[in-house]
Amino acid sequence: MVTAIFPAAGQGRRMKAGINKVFLELAGRPILVRTLLRFSSCTSVDRLVVVVADDETVPIERMLHNVSGLKPYVVVAGGSERQYSVFNGLNAMDFATDIVLVHDAARPMVRAEIIEDVIIEARRSGAAIAAVKEKNTVKVVNADGVVKKTPARAGLWEIQTPQGFRKDILIKAYQKAAQDAFLGTDDASLVERLGIPVKVVQSDYRNIKVTTPEDLLVAEAFLREEGLHKAEDSLKTAISSISANFRDGLYKMRKER
Repeated sequence: MVTAIFPAAGQGRRMKAGINKVFLELAGRPILVRTLLRFSSCTSVDRLVVVVADDETVPIERMLHNVSGLKPYVVVAGGSERQYSVFNGLNAMDFATDIVLVHDAARPMVRAEIIEDVIIEARRSGAAIAAVKEKNTVKVVNADGVVKKTPARAGLWEIQTPQGFRKDILIKAYQKAAQDAFLGTDDASLVERLGIPVKVVQSDYRNIKVTTPEDLLVAEAFLREEGLHKAEDSLKTAISSISANFRDGLYKMRKER
């Protein structure tokens, strides 16, 4: 069983919206709903665990109640840090879970193919993360704003989600982090501390995290383009069907003559 955990308890201060950004609408639907529907469209995903702030559990449950197409889900209260929220999500998993995915609730543009690839690699190697090659030059800068080093871009990857793990590995990593009072920047960083190799799965640059108002505009542009491609595909299918029917009808008429 594959369970996907969605930490969504953040305040989203950079969005400057005054509310949790997952409530914001993206092309007419809340960001969280779009994200959950992406995972629900993935055949390998069985269950969803949505982790939100304690005072938002009821509003989120109401939001999701009438959404059609969602896989079985549960909404649980998170903690003061993302790491604590994911741990609460781990505690809410079905016992039969063997693969755990962790995905930012504010990444609504992830493709089902990427989710599937992460699941496959997590089953194979135990730990896998979606990522893209870094396109920009990155500098290491000290506290005084002085550049100390320019790492070779060839070895740099921008890490995204989903991140997928065998359940036993991720639970052990979280237990070790709690024991050491260690707070990581992502789930993979906790697994890396165990000395377990984490494999990178090629993602795409559209799998953005909606953090600022500008990100919302970019995500809406991507959605519009997706809609155009789907419309073009539907039109091509319809034209192909009409042409086939016309040819069949013409052949039948000639045969009857």
